[in-house]
Parts: sequence; structure tokens; C-alpha cells
Amino acid sequence: MQCLFCKVDNDKVINSRTSVDGLSIKRRRECLSCGRRYTTYERIEESPLRVVKKDGTREAFDRRKILSGLLKACEKRPVSTDTLENIVNEIEREIYNQFDREVTTNFIGSLVMQKLKILDAVAYVRFASVYREFKDISEFIDELKPLMTGEKKKKKDGSNDSRSISLQH
Repeated sequence: MQCLFCKVDNDKVINSRTSVDGLSIKRRRECLSCGRRYTTYERIEESPLRVVKKDGTREAFDRRKILSGLLKACEKRPVSTDTLENIVNEIEREIYNQFDREVTTNFIGSLVMQKLKILDAVAYVRFASVYREFKDISEFIDELKPLMTGEKKKKKDGSNDSRSISLQH
């Protein structure tokens, strides 16, 4: 495996673990040239799945594109990369369970939005604004309304409301 940092093909595996879902092996590696460490994932090569885009074109499924979209949506949010990797694994597993040859970008985008809605409301809105291609502010507000009513409901119930904590001396 070529080192990400010095590009030399001389490393050793320090640690190997099976992922939680059992579909991949996570390997911790150390470059014998520069001494830096990095992580690789080994997974079974499956039959090629094609993604049908909105314009009808097709391209090979690439899980890195999902991760990239999640990373952009969660930028400067309190969400770990491991959490995003797990979400990508869940989405990929669901896609391969439901489709043999082709999947639409609409289906993938819907899955991503479902996961983000549960994970982080701000990341969800960021992703939705790009994915749904909002044309004006009213479309954006329509997407926010259900989230806002959900937050108001939580605050009325007293959950997730830091203002309800009182300090006594």
C-alpha cells in the first residue's frame, strides 16, 4: 500500500479489525519510510452498480461521493468522521440490498437526507438546499417548518432545553 504522505510503497499493518457491519476490514498501517500512520479499509468487490443521474446519464456507484457530500454538510458541526463512515456504510448496504444493477440519485439523496435529519438538523438543511436545488427562500422555509415545529415541541416537553436548569447557592 502506498503511503498517503511520502508516496513510498513500504508499510506494515499495525492493527486489523472487522467493521461493525462485517462488510469491511479496517487496517491501521505504519509507513516504514516516514513513520506516519494511516487507516485503510478492505472490502469485498461486488458487482458494479450504476447510478442513474437526474439527466439520465449513468456512472459507476462511488461511496466516496456520498461521504464527500456528508462531509460538506457536516462541516464545522459536532459530527465525527467515524459517524459519517458508519452512515455511508448503512446507505451502501441498503442500496446493495435493494438494487442489483442501477439506483437513482433521487433514492441515494433521500437516504442521505433521512440519515442527516436524525443526525444533525443544520447538516440536513445544508444538504437539502443543494440536493433539492431550492429556487427561492419560500422553498427553503417550507423545508425548515417541520424541523422548527419539532424543536418547539422538544422545548415544551423540557427535553434538550438548557434554560430549564437552575443553579442554587
